[in-house]
Amino acid sequence: MTLRLFDTHAHLNVDAFAEGLDETVSRARDAGVEAIMVIGIDVATSRRACDLAAEYPGFLYAAVGIQPNSAAEADVGDFAIIEELAGYPGVRAIGETGLDCYWDDTPIELQHVYFDRHMQLCRDTSLPMVIHMRDSGDLIVDQLKRQSSVPPGIMHSFTGDWQCAETCLDLGLHISFAGMVTFKKSDELREVARQVPEDRLLVETDSPYLSPEPLRGKRPNEPARVEHTLRCLAKLRGVSAESLAETTTENARRLFQLP
Repeated sequence: MTLRLFDTHAHLNVDAFAEGLDETVSRARDAGVEAIMVIGIDVATSRRACDLAAEYPGFLYAAVGIQPNSAAEADVGDFAIIEELAGYPGVRAIGETGLDCYWDDTPIELQHVYFDRHMQLCRDTSLPMVIHMRDSGDLIVDQLKRQSSVPPGIMHSFTGDWQCAETCLDLGLHISFAGMVTFKKSDELREVARQVPEDRLLVETDSPYLSPEPLRGKRPNEPARVEHTLRCLAKLRGVSAESLAETTTENARRLFQLP
């Protein structure tokens, strides 16, 4: 039976998909994917996400933002462009934003500034945020706790422990899992995924990265492969893949304010 799926995080706006995008979209539809959130990491990819949302209306949606690893290279006026793009048709989220302590592309102080700016844009637009985390769970939680209010949003490609997940859930966020949860050595992450309440659970590919088992290492990853992550989570949680696919898709539609 074809599952009803929503890939909440894909970078279809990068060079890996410059050719053959129609075929990628077709394979996703055939796999049961009914919608994909295309994620911006800077002005150029945010514009491309908006273009794709216009080209594939009702199937591709856009998130616009400046990812922490892109912030140091951003021009002075780039965030104003993101603010403008946030009003475009098809834009249903802000991001990705957040913090990254793995790469050293952007000083952490500047990352904090951009994270705050994205959160304020979420408040101004009533759009949810997409949060990037890499070796930064504690810092993200600390910054969220300092907010007067935390906008709705997603901890994308979650890799933290249960304490981090629980705090994010307490702050009203959703938790999304990508292919990493399927990897053979990801027992601790799977235990976290098992505990996330069903109504806060999302799935993603993070295409073209993080291909899930049994396709690990085979790039580019693509939205059609989100089924493998969904089935892994369903087996882990002892529920049918069909019911969990339905639930995670409805979770995404509700969060992104889609019909």
